[in-house]
Amino acid sequence: YTDGFRAYDPLEEDDAFTRKYVVHSDGEYADGDIHVNTCESHASLTRRWLSPHRGVSKDKLTPYLKAFQLRRELYRKPGDEALKYALDAVL
Repeated sequence: YTDGFRAYDPLEEDDAFTRKYVVHSDGEYADGDIHVNTCESHASLTRRWLSPHRGVSKDKLTPYLKAFQLRRELYRKPGDEALKYALDAVL
């Protein structure tokens, strides 16, 4: 979830992401679960997770973000379900 900032437009072209957004200039600040706080929260967690890597090139950013996303999904699932999800993701 993002706002309508043009810097996020490349996410529309990347099949690894599904982008949903609100447009603040149109007076739209939330649409159900979609709001900028979600994006800011994920960005904050992602920055902290990426910081030990001392920078990631643009070419490698998508795999790093996919790994982070997988990690976050696994923490939300109980035991066997997490293992099954991880195996499905890597196979």
